Amino acid sequence: MSFPSRDELIDFIYDEARMLDEGRFTEWLDLWMPEGVYWMPLDYKQTDPDLVTSLLHEDQFMLRLRVERLNGARTFSQKPKSRCHHVIQRPFVDEMDPGANRYVTNTNMHYVETRLDDQFLLAITATHDLTVVDGKIRIAGKRVDLLNSDAAFGNIQLLP
Repeated sequence: MSFPSRDELIDFIYDEARMLDEGRFTEWLDLWMPEGVYWMPLDYKQTDPDLVTSLLHEDQFMLRLRVERLNGARTFSQKPKSRCHHVIQRPFVDEMDPGANRYVTNTNMHYVETRLDDQFLLAITATHDLTVVDGKIRIAGKRVDLLNSDAAFGNIQLLP
């Protein structure tokens, strides 16, 4: 793959959501670039992840710790394990720049997470900054904006 088509980028987003829904977190982690950052801003339309508090701002090290915790047999706060479901709208491909090896998608979705008797729904927009390495699409960055980011809600255990 010299550069991905629009459909391949869209399929990648669907595949990522399915991995998360099926709890294939280690496989999901392999989609990331080593310098990739997963960011969930605290404020609506937040522009700075470093000078303003975020709900989540994790580099590769923190993502690996999260995945180890989710996969761990001794993670007692995850007995039984949380489960999630992404209901995604067809992603928009906002940028295709093969010369810069940069592709940006924007996806609106509903994210449902459940554990025991608790279930909650989040309306989110995910922006993926993608690149191609050795013919494979990889995540250089992911930003997840919550529609109601200013509301109080419980812990998000998994990865929207």
